[in-house]
Amino acid sequence: MKTKPLHPSGLPAELSVGEVARRSGVPVSTLHFYEAQGLISGWRTDGNQRRYARDVLRRVALIRVAQAVGISLADVAAALASLPEDAAPSRADWSRLSAVWRDQLNERIEQLTRLRDTLDDCIGCGCLSIDRCRLRNPADRLVAEGSGPRRLLVRRSAESTPAAKAIPRS
Repeated sequence: MKTKPLHPSGLPAELSVGEVARRSGVPVSTLHFYEAQGLISGWRTDGNQRRYARDVLRRVALIRVAQAVGISLADVAAALASLPEDAAPSRADWSRLSAVWRDQLNERIEQLTRLRDTLDDCIGCGCLSIDRCRLRNPADRLVAEGSGPRRLLVRRSAESTPAAKAIPRS
């Protein structure tokens, strides 16, 4: 019987897709999706069985936490691309990534707060209750800013978009 290589922790260094699913709490299909999106990587054994390095558990945890707070998979992929592929994300990595995501979350909180505070009177453009709207738009001045509920949309500058923010590796 062939023995599994060991991780420095003394535990098996590689895990089957089923073991990763069980340990991470995500379905096997989700792991396959994450892999297809380039968020995690694995390999196949000579017997064509899927294997992952133990470090993938922390990557999956990072993905799940980011998704739970509304970070897009594109932003998660960009963040993970800045990390070494052969090691689990460290506390310093998480601190650096979460600092970038904190700005996005603060923008979303501001937008949701504005929406909550004006939800009963307005949908953001003033067209539902012109007679008592606190966000009046005389002569449709906001059309120059684009379509949609301009007063309630978060206006992010080009510098604050995830693609524009390089996530430097420290």
